[in-house]
Amino acid sequence: MKTYKDLPADGGSNIIGQVTQQVNRLQQRLASVRHIVAIMSGKGGVGKSSVTANLASALGLRGHSVGVIDADINGPSIAKMMGVRGQRIDYGDDGVKPALSPLGVKVMSMDLFLKDDETPVLWEAQTQKDAFTWRGTMEMSALREFLSDTEWGSLDYLLIDLPPGTDRLPNLVDLLPNLGGTVVVTIPSGVSQLVVKKSLTMAKKLLNAPVIGVVENMAAYVCADCGKTEDLFPSGHTEEMARQFDVSLLGKIPFDPRISIASDEGSVFVDQHRDTPAGRTLIALAEKIEAFFNHEV
Repeated sequence: MKTYKDLPADGGSNIIGQVTQQVNRLQQRLASVRHIVAIMSGKGGVGKSSVTANLASALGLRGHSVGVIDADINGPSIAKMMGVRGQRIDYGDDGVKPALSPLGVKVMSMDLFLKDDETPVLWEAQTQKDAFTWRGTMEMSALREFLSDTEWGSLDYLLIDLPPGTDRLPNLVDLLPNLGGTVVVTIPSGVSQLVVKKSLTMAKKLLNAPVIGVVENMAAYVCADCGKTEDLFPSGHTEEMARQFDVSLLGKIPFDPRISIASDEGSVFVDQHRDTPAGRTLIALAEKIEAFFNHEV
């Protein structure tokens, strides 16, 4: 297989120089980030983005400097969940200034660049057929720019909220050789975990980073009146999956409708309801992420 350096000529585009410059800029930008964590699932609808938003906020509440990248270029939702939609994006001498959540979490998302709710992300090409051909490449280019052109400053944690599916994982290896680890989000449903298992397999085989653990979302429903806990789905699947893949079960977040309400309002559930069962679980997840990296060091 030929590489860029094997090309006899580049038509004057200096493509080798451009690629090298961008790689160097990315490395310099991320040199001040202590830990990079990818939040993934493979399955849509499991609450991965809400877990990301609340985990980032929980880490911030514990005194850490935190950033979040919404890597779902075509269906971004992090900006809404973290209350930064509508913030003006400023450009400084050192790059793009990220949006800042009420808790001080730095956020970068394609949603911050869209005109309104109805505006989709369209890649310019002569035909939509051509756009489809280049869409994957353009999405990774956008993510690379979010990483390299944003003024992240010094961060303890940078969380990357990955889109559903596993097709982006091979590109993530090249983009983030210093990835610290991955967190996999699932729900108790066996059908959901049929897909999530594929993501776990891909993560363990392709990413040069450990799987920190699995988070079970919507694990059970806690009655607001009597405090009784009832399963929403048949239980036990997640424990079995964790054993099968030899990974830790980091926590089981009970279903709480206020998580969805907070996301819709652009507020952070874990800040407003940290003393609830779900809030305490999210804080405990942040503590386990801390412990993982402290142990690694």
